[in-house]
Amino acid sequence: MAGVDLYQGGLAQRRPLSPHLQIYRPMMTMMMSIAHRITGAALYAGTLLLAWYLIALASGPEAFETAAWFLRSFIGQLILLGFSWALFHHFLGGLRHMVWDAGYGFTHPMREYLALATLIGGLLLTAIVWCIAYFVL
Repeated sequence: MAGVDLYQGGLAQRRPLSPHLQIYRPMMTMMMSIAHRITGAALYAGTLLLAWYLIALASGPEAFETAAWFLRSFIGQLILLGFSWALFHHFLGGLRHMVWDAGYGFTHPMREYLALATLIGGLLLTAIVWCIAYFVL
């Protein structure tokens, strides 16, 4: 039998081309997946901020006053707002993935509805918690 070289050329010529971000049209599920990863990373920074606050609380009144002053400042409040939104958004994204792991929500409109619910739910829960914190407590 005669040998036929099916792999003519180098490795780069045999490798298939994968789609990339310039080809895909941004969809809600894609954007929420990216946001889920970003909020997961932001939760690390927020957890360090929470740890600083708790360590300052245990360290004494001067350290606690410094931490409390920062968290009451405009920048501190903005960071806490972002942290709370990241927490709710990441939590709801995890619930969305649990629904998918159970085998539900894979149809075309349902995927987009779940992604939109993650976005709206995170914003709504953040607004509710901040309204309760400012107007009730």
